[in-house]
Amino acid sequence: MAARLSRTASGMHFVGPRASFGASDVDIVGGRKMNRVHRRILFGASPLLVSLLLGPSALVAQDTRDPEAILAAKEWVTPPPEIAEAAMAPRYLNVTLNSVSPDKQWFIHEIGDGPVTMDRFSRPFDELGGLFIDDAANRVRNLTIRTNIGINVISSADGSEVQVDVPRGSRISNTSWSPDGSHLAFFVHTDQATHIYVADPASGDSRQVTRSPVLATLVTTFEWTADGEEIATILVPSERSGRPVLIGAPTGPQVKQTEDGENMLRTYASLMATPQDEMLLEWHATGQLATIDVESREVTEIGDPAMIYSFDFSPTGEHTRTVLLQKPFSYIVPVRSFGRVEQIWDREGTVLAELDVTEMNTGLGDNRPAAPGVSGSDGDPDKRQVAWREDGAGLTFLQQEESDEEEDADSDESAESSDHVMLWAPPFNEDSQYSLYSHESRIQSHRFSADYGILFFRTSQRGNVGEYAVDLGDPDTRYTLIEYDSDDFYANPGSLVMAGGRVGGGGRGGGGGSAGVVETSSDGANVFLYGTSYNEDPAAEGPTTFLDKIEIRTGEAQRIYESDNNNQYERISAILDVDAERFVVSRESPTEIAQSHLITGAQRTQLTDNIDYTPDLTNAPRQRFVVERPDGFRFLVNVTLPPGYTPGERLPAMFWFYPREYEDQESYDERGRTYNINAHPNFGTRSIEYLVRLGYAVVEPDAPIVGKAGQMNNNYQHDLRNNLAAVIDELDERGIIDRKRLGLGGHSYGAFGTANAMVHTPFFKAGIAGDGNYNRTFTPLSFQSERRIFWDAKEVYLGMSPFVYANNLTGALLMYHGLHDQNVGTAPDHSPRLFHALNGLGKKAAMYLYPFEDHGPATEETILDLWARWTAWLDVHLADEDLTITEQQDGH
Repeated sequence: MAARLSRTASGMHFVGPRASFGASDVDIVGGRKMNRVHRRILFGASPLLVSLLLGPSALVAQDTRDPEAILAAKEWVTPPPEIAEAAMAPRYLNVTLNSVSPDKQWFIHEIGDGPVTMDRFSRPFDELGGLFIDDAANRVRNLTIRTNIGINVISSADGSEVQVDVPRGSRISNTSWSPDGSHLAFFVHTDQATHIYVADPASGDSRQVTRSPVLATLVTTFEWTADGEEIATILVPSERSGRPVLIGAPTGPQVKQTEDGENMLRTYASLMATPQDEMLLEWHATGQLATIDVESREVTEIGDPAMIYSFDFSPTGEHTRTVLLQKPFSYIVPVRSFGRVEQIWDREGTVLAELDVTEMNTGLGDNRPAAPGVSGSDGDPDKRQVAWREDGAGLTFLQQEESDEEEDADSDESAESSDHVMLWAPPFNEDSQYSLYSHESRIQSHRFSADYGILFFRTSQRGNVGEYAVDLGDPDTRYTLIEYDSDDFYANPGSLVMAGGRVGGGGRGGGGGSAGVVETSSDGANVFLYGTSYNEDPAAEGPTTFLDKIEIRTGEAQRIYESDNNNQYERISAILDVDAERFVVSRESPTEIAQSHLITGAQRTQLTDNIDYTPDLTNAPRQRFVVERPDGFRFLVNVTLPPGYTPGERLPAMFWFYPREYEDQESYDERGRTYNINAHPNFGTRSIEYLVRLGYAVVEPDAPIVGKAGQMNNNYQHDLRNNLAAVIDELDERGIIDRKRLGLGGHSYGAFGTANAMVHTPFFKAGIAGDGNYNRTFTPLSFQSERRIFWDAKEVYLGMSPFVYANNLTGALLMYHGLHDQNVGTAPDHSPRLFHALNGLGKKAAMYLYPFEDHGPATEETILDLWARWTAWLDVHLADEDLTITEQQDGH
């Protein structure tokens, strides 16, 4: 590999050199050898993580063999070292090269330092209608708790790295290339403010370009202008008033009133509640749109301060699409559902035109607001896929003619309504809108060639999908690129590749960059389709990826790249030169972690040195098999066994699952078509497979709930019980499990399933349920895929509520919940109410409520604490009478 570049500079923080595990790369710290990886982690790691890496001598004295003491502890506790090491492994140092510069010379890698620590996570913030704002730094809380601390720029030629200067102790986000790739810009987040920095990728030198702090509350990004000379952002207004302060006693109660009609809202967390909240939101949201000259740092203010929800500058820098948040505010829906208006402004902030008005969505009629964990159902806008043309001509969008005809129920398109590809040119009045192309039915997406001479558009009608090209100089002639049946999954033609070098996931049709520019050959005669082909038996043969060259005028296809799927999986992550067939690919296998390679013809150059930090888990014995329920329904089970497992040895087992709904066997089988037998195992901070290090068999079964459309949950308890019984019987027959020592767990809907299984079956001695809902009467207006309301399906709602059957709990249930859970349907009060019931019924239970955590643990302290209590819980309830699982593993 090429030498890695490094530099030093006073007052700047640098990410350390590339990690390796060579024998010469060790130091002695506290009597324990450390390699470069450990040194890099320890450079910015928390004291807790440092103590774990340095070994037991660095830990506060704690008897890890006393599970009862761990479960009762009122302070943070840590799990066995083999679990802590796996959970805290620095996988965030690995990189996939896909963020390529416009000149195709560099890639960006934002470097992390592991899970956020509680001292930063617990900093004060304002909670306003689902918007969480770090008041001290004028930004959303998510930017404050970022885990990225540095930037590496990686050469596309040889993988050599340049470390970008960033201020010591800061956090980094939003790294983006200038239009020509000569510079990169990024947010720097300190305790007091957010600023924009610009860096030279060749040297790594950086400098601050904002004099005034950025206001990153509603808008959390910035933009380069097309010439690369300016950056547009939202600044804290220069004459901003002080923060609104509530003085004196409350002036009245909190008030909510119903509206006329059926308001089918989800159960939102963190809604606004008082006039004080409204004042505070307006103060936080009001910012100054401005451009900043990158060289001189001169600021040009655009318009007056306003509640700017988003902005999008034209390539010329002369106009901007500006979306403003509108009053009145609401106490029943979050900020994302408030009213907005989209306008076109000039450089002085003068409103030239109104693009769209979005009314506040309070859930009336067929409109359901989006929420954490669920999508919404807003109406279709009049102007669709609005975007600036990169040639500076103005805005492009789709607009369908109004029709009096009813829509064909079997089609995505209106029966007799033409659709138009429009151009709206400056000065953006009624006389400057033009139809560039008209199609007899609805257009699904549209894109252009780089010179905007060719239009590419996609249609979909009754499952028939087509990608077409039209020379706008001869719009009556249409060229067919591909046509296919969307129901034919295995006839995947791929997606159009967009300009810029990035490649999507290889899905079916469409491609990214709606209204953007398509990648063409240098002569403009060809486009390219990238896709993934799956075998009808994915357990026997892994997927392949491909890149096809398509001649625009004939549709003739030539395959220029196809991956090898012989015990490996390879995909293109970036296109550097499509004519020269020069690509960067990511290649992995079941035993080899993904590495990025440069392909130039037959030559391959490895660009990354990613590390598998848990090779024992990667190579742990695995079984994947089908089980059949008594009703004949067949589903998959994945089992991971301890390294060195001896066939026939019966082990205590931990099940981890997440029930899902299906209409029939076919719809279930369809979900497994994209299984990749050649993928490298993917681990995170909460991967339940880590328990194999303690001697458990880890069982991850599918949990299909099957029934007629809209009525699947009529069979919830029946299918839940039969699924688990079939899995246990099969594992018992295979001699894998000790069926008297079984645990079950899950998160969110998996926690809900866990509690249900423990009140409706006798199979499990221990349960672990996180961030769950245990009483469906708290979500009476639908949940998950259930669309009936409580009053139309009372028996279903009550039958699926483990709270109702808490008296039937078998085994012992551990519950954990984030006290700031924002997910709809899993409010933090679910766990205390079920615990209260179990406590009153004399059942075995424990509950751990984690401060500031959302729907899933984020902080280092919480993650380690959870693992400590999980393993202690299993030690107590699944161990042999004489020894805990941990003691058995240690040979006692």
